[in-house]
Amino acid sequence: MEKALPVEKLHTALLVLLRAGLWERAIDDATCFPLSAEAWAELFRLSRQQTVTGIVFRGMQFLPESLLPAPSLLIRWTAAVDAIERRNRDMNGVLSELYALFRSNGLDPVLQKGQGVAAFYESPLLRECGDIDLWFGDPRASDAARDLISLRATHIRRMPDQSLFYRWRGMAVEHHTRLFDLHNPFLQSSAKCLGRENGFVRMPLSGEDGAMITVPSPLVNLLLLDLHVLKHALGRGIGLRQLCDMARACYRLHAEVKPGQMKKLCDNWGLGRWNPLLHVFMVDCLGLPSDCLPYGELAPTARPLLEIVWRGGNFGQHDPELQTSGRTIWTRKISTARSFCRNLRFAVRYVPKEAFWICVGLMKGQFRK
Repeated sequence: MEKALPVEKLHTALLVLLRAGLWERAIDDATCFPLSAEAWAELFRLSRQQTVTGIVFRGMQFLPESLLPAPSLLIRWTAAVDAIERRNRDMNGVLSELYALFRSNGLDPVLQKGQGVAAFYESPLLRECGDIDLWFGDPRASDAARDLISLRATHIRRMPDQSLFYRWRGMAVEHHTRLFDLHNPFLQSSAKCLGRENGFVRMPLSGEDGAMITVPSPLVNLLLLDLHVLKHALGRGIGLRQLCDMARACYRLHAEVKPGQMKKLCDNWGLGRWNPLLHVFMVDCLGLPSDCLPYGELAPTARPLLEIVWRGGNFGQHDPELQTSGRTIWTRKISTARSFCRNLRFAVRYVPKEAFWICVGLMKGQFRK
């Protein structure tokens, strides 16, 4: 009977394949291969927990045939990747419909993350998509969008943070009330000014001829993704997919962002300790070239963030300590509060002011997923 592969070696193998798929380049460390059938099955499970199944599959194509998993697992993996690609195409179709509807009624929402970030990948359809997150810029536009959707969508409900949730052709959609996941009320004015001053850009959806979406400008996009990763790292947990999104955005956008401006903003927003940790994670774990960072500050090690990633996977959904028997609003709130308390030392070390205001939001029941 084969011995189980040590978890550290399994994590190393996953990151090796992830880097190869993320940048579509040769394997940079083959010392953890070959893998046993049991180890390959566990690696497949981990890649699904971290929602990087398609990217890891792309990385496997850089392995010699002799090191690939058994055909039975390859068939399962191929089927999972095919499902990811089909869901991406469906989501692109839904986005095209929504933008056509909103624009025909004088509205132009900003797409936060999602398919706008997928465009930064070499193979956009391999990135697993989640919800559609839209921001409308001002309360009047948000109200008009709500009125428009209330006549057409299903399962509409107001979330604790006042965002609007509904389903469109089976896809979850949210209209958010703020552009950034920034909880410090003394920074809200600065955040609004940044959005107005730097503006937004239109870009085509991958694989959709003529379909254009509106996304944040490069500086705003990097800050939005940065704060999104931070929020979930402080809360229930963060997975590799969101960190891959940040790395690909840095790779594609760094030349359009002034390092001095980015560093000044991050320092003013209380991210001066957090960003070096995020930076070293992207460089050491994900293989981002250091000259593609928004600015060149690195923490000594990525381990504090890596521990959070391995603990719970995608948004902490696989963390056994946070599993609840029911899915009522109160069990979800309690679970979120527990996860934040568990990460309190991490939060105080890296973003003490933001941690305080997140805590205030939790007490008010306004912390969004």
